[in-house]
Amino acid sequence: MRRPPTAPRTASRTALPDSLQSGPQPADPAPAGPAPARRSSLAAALGAGLLALVCLWAGAAAVSREGWAQQLVADLSSHLIAITTGFTGTEVVLFGAVDGPGDVAVVVQGPEGEVTVRRKDRVAGLWINTESLEFGRVPAFYGYAVSNSLEQVPPAVLQRHEIGLDHVRLLPVEEAPAAKVAEFRAALIRSKQRAGLYGTEAGEVSFLGQRLFRTSIYFPANVPTGIYTVGVFLIRDGDVVSAQTTPLSVSKIGFSASIYEFAVRRSVLYALTGLTLAVAAGWLAGVVFRKS
Repeated sequence: MRRPPTAPRTASRTALPDSLQSGPQPADPAPAGPAPARRSSLAAALGAGLLALVCLWAGAAAVSREGWAQQLVADLSSHLIAITTGFTGTEVVLFGAVDGPGDVAVVVQGPEGEVTVRRKDRVAGLWINTESLEFGRVPAFYGYAVSNSLEQVPPAVLQRHEIGLDHVRLLPVEEAPAAKVAEFRAALIRSKQRAGLYGTEAGEVSFLGQRLFRTSIYFPANVPTGIYTVGVFLIRDGDVVSAQTTPLSVSKIGFSASIYEFAVRRSVLYALTGLTLAVAAGWLAGVVFRKS
């Protein structure tokens, strides 16, 4: 008998979980683009944020500095005073502008140095030095000018910025009684005033309108050489709200400057040269008058 045909069997396999399958399994392919793209965009956003913060900070600082600087602007007509053989003194003009109402004070101070003040008394018919006091960091030149009276400004503010002769810091090198310091300090100021190096009264700062101002600073013929500082102060409500310092140089130039440097740097040779020239001039004068 013939066996009835049976349907062909198809091979079937039940899928096992991945954890039960044996043998190495191929690794899942990594996504091609999304994750790195997210990381790079995040880094770019952080960098842009930091850059924006830096720019904001720099802009705020610049605006702050600009706002302070615009409160007071001043300059000199010349930053160099050239002393030549025929120098008889000169004037320097200071001009500037302010951003609003207020008083302007200008202080000019020369190179600092040590000064010894001596007092002479009559002893046995002779005037001799009996006492002395040495002051340190004394400005060789001092002058100031104001646009208005400074009576409403507290003395502490004037002393901090050395505005006015009464507030210049003239301190002795060594400690001394207050009465002696005050007496010798007054004598030092009088001596400088007689030499024309300290002003006897305040100069005037003139306003040209509401914002522009100017003043003139006179330097005598005996002004010492060196670097000077010109301080300009804007005063409002009894306090300094803005300040500016400008340098000024006083220097010898020309033939007189060469002789000065030669005398300072080679003093012995300068003395011998002067002695030789004096002897030669005397001998030549004797020869000329003998022939006549």
